[in-house]
Amino acid sequence: MKKTPTFLEGLDLLSSAVIILDGERRVTFVNPAAENLLESSFRTLVGHTLSELFVNGDVLEPVCEQAIAHQFADKRLDLTLERAGRELLQVHVIVTALDRSDMPVLIELRENIKQLKLDREERLLDQSQANKELIRNLAHEIKNPLGGIRGAAQLLELELPDRHLKELREYTQVIIKEADRLQTLVDRLLAPHRRPHIVGDVNIHEVCERVRSLVLAEFPNGLAIKRDYDLSVPEFRGDKEQLIQAVLNIVHNAAHALAARIRAGDAEIQLKTRVARQVTLAKVRYRLALDLHIVDNGPGIPEEIQDRIFYPLVSGREGGSGLGLTLAQTFVQQHMGVIECTSRPGCTDFRILIPLP
Repeated sequence: MKKTPTFLEGLDLLSSAVIILDGERRVTFVNPAAENLLESSFRTLVGHTLSELFVNGDVLEPVCEQAIAHQFADKRLDLTLERAGRELLQVHVIVTALDRSDMPVLIELRENIKQLKLDREERLLDQSQANKELIRNLAHEIKNPLGGIRGAAQLLELELPDRHLKELREYTQVIIKEADRLQTLVDRLLAPHRRPHIVGDVNIHEVCERVRSLVLAEFPNGLAIKRDYDLSVPEFRGDKEQLIQAVLNIVHNAAHALAARIRAGDAEIQLKTRVARQVTLAKVRYRLALDLHIVDNGPGIPEEIQDRIFYPLVSGREGGSGLGLTLAQTFVQQHMGVIECTSRPGCTDFRILIPLP
C-alpha cells in the first residue's frame, strides 16, 4: 500500500489528476484521480517517465525542463495525450514548478474542461457570424464592378482594328477570363446565403455513401475509404444536399492531403458514425446528437493554421481556394451543429455534431 507524505495528503482529495515528477522527470507521486484517469495503479505508474505513460509524452518534456529550471511558475496547455491501446485523452494541462529538489514538477490534468469547450464554441460562432457578414458584403462589393470590367473588355475587343486583333485579343481574353474566375469565386462565397434551406428526412449513412462513391470515382487507386457506421443513428430533419456538400468538402480536402500516401498505396479515410449523448451546442443542451468523424492518416494540418482552417480563404494546400471548410461549417451550422477538428501527423479528425430528435 502506498504511503503518502503528509504534505501531499491534500492532493488525494482533488478531483483533478495530479502527477509529480522527480529531478529525473520520473513519476514519484500520483493522486487517486490520476489513477482513475490513467486507469493504472499508483505502484504501476511510479518510476515511469511521461514518454512511457503516453505515446506522445515527449511533448511535455521541454515544459518539464523549463519548470525544473524555474523559467516559469506555471504553464497551461491544451493537449491530446495518446495511450497505447486506449482512448485518447483530451486534457487541459497545468505544469507547476515546485521549490523542492526531490519533486520539482507538478502536473495537473483536467479532462473535458466544459467551460473551455463552451468558450471555444462561442468564439467559433461569433467568428462564423462575422465571416458571414464580411463575405456577403465583400462579395457584393466585388460583384458589381466585375460585370463592368468584363463588359468593357468585350467592347474593347470589338473595337480592336483587324490588323492588331490577333496579338491584342490575347490581353482582352485574359481580362475576361480573370473576371469570370472572380465571378465564380464570388458565386461560391454567396452560395450558402442564396440557396434556400430545403428540409427533408436525412439518413446520414446515405450521405456518407454518396460522398464515398464520388471521392473514390476521382481517386480510384491508392485510397481506401472505410466505414464504421452505427446503424442505430436515427434519421433527422435537414437539407440532404447541403450535408452531402459539407461532408464532401471535408473528405475531398482529406484526399488531396493524402496525395503522397495515395502514391504509396496506403492512404486511408474513415467515416465513423455514433450517437453522442448530452451534448451542448451553441449554449443549448441536446439529449442526443449525431457524432460523425472523418479521419485520415495524412500529414496533418500545419500547426500555424489549425485555429484558422474554418476562416474564408485560408488553405493548407497550394492551389486551394480556402472556401471548402468555410462552406462546410456554414452548412452544418444551418443544422444547429458544429464542426470540430483535431490534427497531428498521421491522424486528422474532423468531427461533425448535429442535434438529433
